[in-house]
This record gives sequence, C-alpha cells and structure tokens, in this order.
Amino acid sequence: MKPKFLVQGAIIASLYALITLAVAPISSGLMQLRISEAMAVLPYFTPAAVPGLFVGCLVSNLLLGAALPDIIFGSLSTLLAAFITFKLKGYLRPSLARCFAPLSAVLINALVIGWLLFDIYKVGSPFWVCALYVALGQALVCYGLGVPLMLLLERYKESLSL
Repeated sequence: MKPKFLVQGAIIASLYALITLAVAPISSGLMQLRISEAMAVLPYFTPAAVPGLFVGCLVSNLLLGAALPDIIFGSLSTLLAAFITFKLKGYLRPSLARCFAPLSAVLINALVIGWLLFDIYKVGSPFWVCALYVALGQALVCYGLGVPLMLLLERYKESLSL
C-alpha cells in the first residue's frame, strides 16, 4: 500500500472516532445522530476512506462500549456502505453523486443498526420503527452534513490532491 493511502485512511479513521466520541450522547441509541457519518461520502473521493471509515467505526464502537454484535456488524455495515459508495464513483455524474453517494450509508445502517437495536439491544420497538429512526438520523447527517462536505471537497479537490 502507498503511504498516501495509509495516511489518508488513518486520518479518516481518527476523525471518525474523534467526532463520534466528542458527541457520544447523540451517537448511539434509537434516534442517533452520529455526526461522523457525514464522512460516509468520502469514499466517493478516495478509496482510503473505505478502510478508514471501517476502522473509525470499529474503534468508536469499542470505546463506546457497544455490544459485541454491534462492534462486528455495525462496523461491517459501515465497511459495506463505504465500499458501495466507492464503487458508485465510476457510474455517477457529480450531480447524481450528491443524491446517491450518501444513500448506501442510510439504507445499510437503517437495516443493520435497526436490527441490532431491535434484536440485540431490545429497545422495545418493532424492527421497522428501529430501522426508520436509524434511517432518519442517518439521512439528516449524511445529507445535511455529508452533501455540503461533498460540495466543499468537489470545489477544492485539486488543491487537496484527492
């Protein structure tokens, strides 16, 4: 692996974990606003974001004291969403990317984290309610913060050498 790839991945992982832990009270639970999930758009710009987001999520879940299935499947859902977002780059124009790049994180996390909340954490709500709440929180963060992040990165990507 190239040093630039490793450094970018490490920075992304560190930022993800730092942001998640900084706003820990709203990063977990039925209605969660994991602000770090705005970075789910980064694989559209760099492949280093795929392992970076995975490691950041894994570290965050470990440090937040998540249940083992959440540590495993929650982190793997972030990995899968990041990989899908990375693969979308070759198929989407930038205008469409702003609509679809955040979508995999919203949908995959809604299903996986919704299941974890329902089955592992037993929050007392039906699965579809859990999934809907997670989707809503993800959509707020991924579209409300992730899309502006995409616009900013598109504007400065040449100077950032992404």
